[in-house]
Order: sequence, then C-alpha cells, then structure tokens
Amino acid sequence: MKELKEVETRNQKEMSGRRKAIQLSDHFNYGKLLRFVLPSITMMVFTSVYGVVDGLFVSNFVGKTSFAAINLIMPVLMIFGGIGFMLGTGGSALVAKTLGEQKSEKAKSYFTMMIWTTLIIGVIASLIGFAAMRPLAAALGADEAMLPVCVVYGRITMIFNVSFMLQNVFQGFLITAEKPKLGLITTVAAGLTNMALDALFIAGFKWGVAGAALATGLSQCVGGLIPLVYFLCPNTSLLQLKKTRLEARPILRACGNGASEMVSNVTASIVGMLYNFQLLKYAGENGVASYGVLMYVQFIFVAVFIGYSIGSAPVIGYHYGAGNHTELKSLLRKSILLMAVIGCGMVTAAQLLAAPLSRVFVGYDQELFQMTLRALRIASSAFLIMGFNVFASSFFTALNNGGVSAAISFLRTFIFKLSAVLILPMLLELDGIWLADVTAEIFAFVISLIFLLTKRKKYHY
Repeated sequence: MKELKEVETRNQKEMSGRRKAIQLSDHFNYGKLLRFVLPSITMMVFTSVYGVVDGLFVSNFVGKTSFAAINLIMPVLMIFGGIGFMLGTGGSALVAKTLGEQKSEKAKSYFTMMIWTTLIIGVIASLIGFAAMRPLAAALGADEAMLPVCVVYGRITMIFNVSFMLQNVFQGFLITAEKPKLGLITTVAAGLTNMALDALFIAGFKWGVAGAALATGLSQCVGGLIPLVYFLCPNTSLLQLKKTRLEARPILRACGNGASEMVSNVTASIVGMLYNFQLLKYAGENGVASYGVLMYVQFIFVAVFIGYSIGSAPVIGYHYGAGNHTELKSLLRKSILLMAVIGCGMVTAAQLLAAPLSRVFVGYDQELFQMTLRALRIASSAFLIMGFNVFASSFFTALNNGGVSAAISFLRTFIFKLSAVLILPMLLELDGIWLADVTAEIFAFVISLIFLLTKRKKYHY
C-alpha cells in the first residue's frame, strides 16, 4: 500500500509539472521552446491569413484595379502602424530584461509607459495620415482610377490606426507577461471578425473597398481593446497597468531598441513603393496586382519566422538580464537550427503551392495568373535564409542592442532591396524585380553572420 501511495504521489507531481505554465526563467529544450513560441507563430500566421482574406475578397468581388490600388497604398498604412511594432518589441525586451533583474514593479511601470505612449502617438499619427492620404496616394503614382480607391481605403483605415498600433504593441507584451495563449485567442477573435465582416460588407452589402477597410478596422478594435481591458483589470500575469509618470529615458530606450522593427516597417514600405513604381514601368497594373499576391503569400510564410522571433525574444531578454549565459547559448543554437529546418520546408511548400495560390487570387485573368505564378516561384527561394536574418535582428533587440538590430534590418529591408530592385531590372527586366528579395536576403545573411560572430564575446552566447 505504501509503495502504491508513493507511485500515486509521484504521478500527481508529474501531472502537476506538465500542467504548470512555461515560465521565462525555465530551461528550454526544443519541445518546450516550440510550445512556448507556438501561440506567437499561430498568432502571426492567423494575422497574415485574415489580411490575405481581405485581398481575396477585393480581388474577386471588386476587381483587379481596386486590388492594385489597395496594394499601392498599403506601404503608407504599414508605416503608421509600424510605430506599434517598435514600442512593442523594444518595450517588451526592456521589460523582460527588467523582470530578469527581479525588478517587477519597475517592469510594470515601463509597461504602462509604453501603452500610454502608443495611445498618444497613435492619435497624432492617425490625424496626420487621414489629412495627407490624397497627396500621398498621388505621389505614389495612383492614376485617375486608383486614386479615389486609395483615398477611401486609406482614410477609413486611419480612423482605426490607434487600435492597430495597440494590437501590434500587445503582441510582444502578452508573451512577456507569460500569456501567449491570450494573444493567440485575441488574434483569432480579430481574424474571425475580419473574415465575417469581409463577407458581409464586400460580398453581401457590396460596399467595395470601403467595406474591406471597415472590416479591417473593426477587427483591429477587437485585437487592440481585448488586451487593453485585460491589463486594466486585476490579472494573474507578470504585468499590469498601474499609475505611473511618463519618463523620457525608458521610452527613448524602448524606441531605440525597437528601432529595428520600425526601420524594417518603414524601409520595407518605402521599398514597396519603389517596387510599385518599377512594376508600373515594366508591367503596368498587372505587375502591381501580381506583387500584391506575392506580398500576401509572403506575409503568411514570413509570419512563421516573425512569430518565432517575437515569441523567443522575451525568453532571450530574460536570461540575458539574469546573466544566464549557458541558457543564452542554448537558445541561440536551437533557434538557428530551427530557422534552417523551417526555411527548407517553406521553400518546398511555396513551390508546391505557387500555382493553386495564384489561381485563387487571380485565376480570372490568364495573363495575370502566369505573371503571378512566375513571381512566386522565383521569389520564394528567399525563404531558405530569410528566417535566419529575421531572427538575428530580433536576437539583438532581445539583448537590448537596438543599434545592431536596426543595422541588420536597415541593410536587409532597405539598402540591399533598394539596390537590387533598381539594378536587377536593368539586366533581367521583370524577373529582376522578382529576384530582388532573394538577392537582398543573401547579402543580409552575410551581414547577420558577421554581427553574430563579432558580438559573441560581449554577450557570452
């Protein structure tokens, strides 16, 4: 009987251990690391999927001119929303490091500052974006048919920009608060809202691009306000919103540290505008529409890399703050191997799915379908090393080295892509535009590797 009771007690302890939530301070093997980052990956993929649904409805129910117009103005919208990513990634790295130093009250104060800063900047950015939407669309090359579509979609989206920024900022903080599942639930709720409203507003009410923008905006309210209410109420997470004064130093530190994400958003958006200029020159409206499909597909695939990086960053930041160098080395080694394996799978999947994905978006136009299919098959080879580059930038953000992180992002998303999209079309015409991403990732891989090797002694990884 005594032995039986001992076995029962041991089993209960094992069950309790399995039920125990994963904490930032844990040792992470491959299984635990993947379980911890899985909600973040799923969250980012789902966010991308419901963005893709927007494009599907507009392309198939409103037409390729409206689809091209939305993709023309999208880089501008991403610049405004990117401020949330900057405060979310930079702020969560600072908060995770502070938690690792066992300064929980200071971490809560920093967290509150980031949310207030997001709200204040969000309102200002929304007013500027709304007022400047027409001249911005005209400057991007919108013709008479696309200009009013760009303005309608852009202005309605700007009305909800604060919610979009909050949704972005909470993605990182929910993980730092050890509540990644809540982030996933919130994202799924926002995504289902967007999909249902797309069907209702575009297919049902025939509201066109205004319906698409309204559906996106209302879904962003779901994604931004649910976490805000959660953190305003008493909760069981590591973070709560509390009364605190805004301090310039931690806010500037978070902005500087998260600058790589802002740089990535802004430069990717600027390069996206240049892509559209080049595509209008070499392939006209069809080229912009094909690039739109390419962007949507890339959103889904790259979301896995971004989700992993967002999910693992607070863990890295915590162990860096705690001075646990052995765990830091282990996390880096495991992450690089995972990025390589996932990258190989991505390339294979993209090649196999290129035709069906192109057909779903633009199967109604054979010329556009063939152009899109070729674009996907050429550009998807970049996935092989893209994950390594995305993680390398995020890794230095987690180490609170915003300078190196921003350098990797700036070179990868701006200098290398800008150069490639300007030079390669002169040699290879339209194919040169599709190869620009691949070329930029190759150069970024070399830079990322150099930084990781030269900084290893400083950070002991």
